[in-house]
Amino acid sequence: MVPTPDLSTFADRHLGLANGDAAKMLASLGLESLDALLGDVVPEAIRIHEPLAIAPALTEHEALCRLRDIAGTNTVVTSMLGQGYANTIVPPVVLRNVLENPAWYTAYTPYQPEISQGRLEAVLNFQTVVADLTGMDLANASLLDEATAAAEAMTLAHRQSKSRSNRFLVDGACHPQVLDVVRTRAEPLGIDIVSASVDELLALVEPGAFGCLLAWPDTTGSLGHGPTRGVLVDAIHATGGLVCVATDLLACVLLEPPGAWGADVVVGSAQRFGVPLGFGGPHAGFIAIADAHKRALPGRLVGVSVDAGGRTALRLALQTREQHIRRDKATSNICTAQVLLAVMAGLYACWHGPEGLRRIAQHAHDAASTIAAGATASGLTLATDTWFDTVTVIAPGRATEIVAAACARGVNLRLLDADRVGITCDETTTAAHVAAVLAALGDPASTAAALGYEPPNAGFASDQVRTDEILTHPVFRSYRTETEMLRYLRRLADRDLALDRTMIPLGSCTMKLNATTEMIPVTWPEFSEIHPFAPADQSVGYRTLLGELEQMLVEITGYDAVSLQPNAGSQGEYAGLLAIRAYHRSRGDFDRRVCLIPSSAHGTNAASAAMCGMKVVVVGCDDHGNVDLDDLRLKIAACSDSLSALMITYPSTHGVFEEAITEICSLVHASGGQVYLDGANFNALVGVAKPGQFGADVSHLNLHKTFCIPHGGGGPGVGPVCVKSHLAPFLPGHAGIAGTSSVTAHVAQASVGSLTSAPYGSAGILPIPWAYIAMMGPDGLWAATTMAILSANYIAHRLRGHYPVLYTGLNGRVAHECILDLRPLTQSTGISVDDVAKRLMDYGFHAPTMSFPVAGTLMVEPTESESLVELDRFCDAMIAIRGEIDRVVAGDWPADDNPLVRAPHPAEDVLRDEWNRAYPRELAAYPLASLRKDKYWPPVSRIDGAYGDRNVVCSCPPLDSYV
Repeated sequence: MVPTPDLSTFADRHLGLANGDAAKMLASLGLESLDALLGDVVPEAIRIHEPLAIAPALTEHEALCRLRDIAGTNTVVTSMLGQGYANTIVPPVVLRNVLENPAWYTAYTPYQPEISQGRLEAVLNFQTVVADLTGMDLANASLLDEATAAAEAMTLAHRQSKSRSNRFLVDGACHPQVLDVVRTRAEPLGIDIVSASVDELLALVEPGAFGCLLAWPDTTGSLGHGPTRGVLVDAIHATGGLVCVATDLLACVLLEPPGAWGADVVVGSAQRFGVPLGFGGPHAGFIAIADAHKRALPGRLVGVSVDAGGRTALRLALQTREQHIRRDKATSNICTAQVLLAVMAGLYACWHGPEGLRRIAQHAHDAASTIAAGATASGLTLATDTWFDTVTVIAPGRATEIVAAACARGVNLRLLDADRVGITCDETTTAAHVAAVLAALGDPASTAAALGYEPPNAGFASDQVRTDEILTHPVFRSYRTETEMLRYLRRLADRDLALDRTMIPLGSCTMKLNATTEMIPVTWPEFSEIHPFAPADQSVGYRTLLGELEQMLVEITGYDAVSLQPNAGSQGEYAGLLAIRAYHRSRGDFDRRVCLIPSSAHGTNAASAAMCGMKVVVVGCDDHGNVDLDDLRLKIAACSDSLSALMITYPSTHGVFEEAITEICSLVHASGGQVYLDGANFNALVGVAKPGQFGADVSHLNLHKTFCIPHGGGGPGVGPVCVKSHLAPFLPGHAGIAGTSSVTAHVAQASVGSLTSAPYGSAGILPIPWAYIAMMGPDGLWAATTMAILSANYIAHRLRGHYPVLYTGLNGRVAHECILDLRPLTQSTGISVDDVAKRLMDYGFHAPTMSFPVAGTLMVEPTESESLVELDRFCDAMIAIRGEIDRVVAGDWPADDNPLVRAPHPAEDVLRDEWNRAYPRELAAYPLASLRKDKYWPPVSRIDGAYGDRNVVCSCPPLDSYV
């Protein structure tokens, strides 16, 4: 049966079904045990019956103590390494009330905008900051990091350019990790990367190029190339190409931004705007563009629209660009933004305002100027006569000695080569840090002289200084006291509906508890203040943690090797397909380019395959939602010699365990293909089955789903890729950790290259899955999977009489999610899935996944962390909504005037003096009596998406529009 909970263990605090609730639910399904349920749901051919070979569960206290020990072996040294990363001070009011606040980190992607107005406003702030500071027309809701943003800029230019050339010119002084990722992304698409100095690039424009990528400031800190840069920009434009620029937001505060000198696309990272280093992430990359390219912009875009009551309301704009709609024709495979980090960066600008940002930028520049003066006083040479916050010192043959001397004084400097040292200053740089650097560079006399030096406006010319006003919107000028900032953050949070308020029953997205204990270590300095390129002996703790996490994932998945580098599920998909592509090519199979993808697959699958230069061929599904085996055989036969891979989600996107999965894998392997098993639904497999053992060759995992990293309002995420041994040599590598793709023994002998800016992607949040696995232990992980499957089957059982369940397995069961079919109701009543989704807001719920993978349906996934009380509350709401639909059918309410089509109902609408609707005001507000005690009020009514797309506004509107 079901064991009695022991509330001293983490698992029994995490699992929602306590006090005999699981037994009651099993009884309602006619089952005696969880094992009997698994017997009905999971094919016996793939089940494992032995516990996972991971350590027994730690208590929460034990886990934190162990993490303290691991963190203690990291060494926090003042970083002046630069290379796109800088120390920053997270405003405490933002640290406590956003980064450490579940109202912010447990929210889902704002696809239901009426209940996401707070975080949409915060992201709009971020977009406004980026567009304003870069001098561009609009910016998106963030990208994964600077290097992937640069790669996205390249592919945008490739699509938008009028030039027919396939060459992309790249400034050789870009950060090395940016160059590496651009090269990785270019190669499968057949894009020819030509890297050289700006002066040399000018001579290469005439033969043809669809665009260029410039660095400003460049990796050495230089702001130079003024005349040459202008000529190059004009030359690229004359050929119909686009100019992309990688920049620093803080430099744009003081200096004329790229948009002012002709850039078409500007990218970078907002990390130094109040987001911790975290050994490389997560951080908010950014991309800003000219208005002409907005429909080609990758990722998400927050726009301004209006609701049914005429109120200003925010939503995701131009969503038809996104991969889940356009699939292999999408502008990008990225389906997330770094929302939580973008929110923090935008709020950093709100907190400091234009005057505060200028002060911070000037401080960093003055510190760099002081070091420049000291270096020259010591007889050293500067590599460039222009700089913002970074100077590169030329010390022939002495660079290693200088870096060691600085490290001995508690400061990390960047070793560029045997003769050059890079030094980057930031808002945390103090006089003591400057003194330590100067002491490492030269003799005490020159150090003392430099410390007394009052820096003039050195490092750039007067005509480079920015003269226009920045951040003029009142949101950046109103919150200077903590009282006002605190209340602003509370107002924003209150406008959202996150997991801290209610169950979020999203199929395919797995919105489970993000436990407090898991989150605590993320902000410890020993994890949050480590630079991604710090010397290896300073990140011993991180490497220990990552190595242990890799071994945990190897055991759980049944694969042989793991790379933790991909910083989103889409990137994990891409890494896995690149590994397959490289494997085939290593065997001389250069023509294996066909990727078979079932029609039910996530849109990222097709988009990722297209990015790898593969040809997507769709495989149909049968009437039960399974892969159509006859169609699969036909498609394999038609492309046998060119078959590269099959991408399949398991359990299926239709919410069932396909019985034929082992046969499917065998059919693909027999024709020389590889099986990519999408790990989006891996939370239904943990402890129950291992894809690496039942036929798959590679999977990505969504650590923000199965392993409890929070969704953060649409990001961060982590998407590690797991492979069998024959694919291990082709895992991602990184210039920052030359030769290795993982912390453990597998060496990427034929690495596909770098996918992310940092060697281990978003390493700063990997303590979360480590803690989850360590505290759950083998028994807890098995219980989590079975409880999730039980909860989904319980919901399907309760709702089946009110809404048809579209797909089930052989025994009439579903997996960890179920699809409710509203199409018959829509045909007979006109009530759509949108109407049900909006009406659920009045009941205090986020909607299930709408119209995916089948249009006109709702996909429900409860997760293991929800209680029976919450499951029943959701079922009661859905049953009550069915009752409302029946009243429309009965003619009690008109088809165009009923609580569903006019939902949601904000308090402002309900409290108006006049109420001329066909249904009672009370029913609009309180459809269930329980809501009188605890009511969430949607801040706006239904938003007009079409209006927002016709009138695209993607930065902060005038303040009076909120009044």
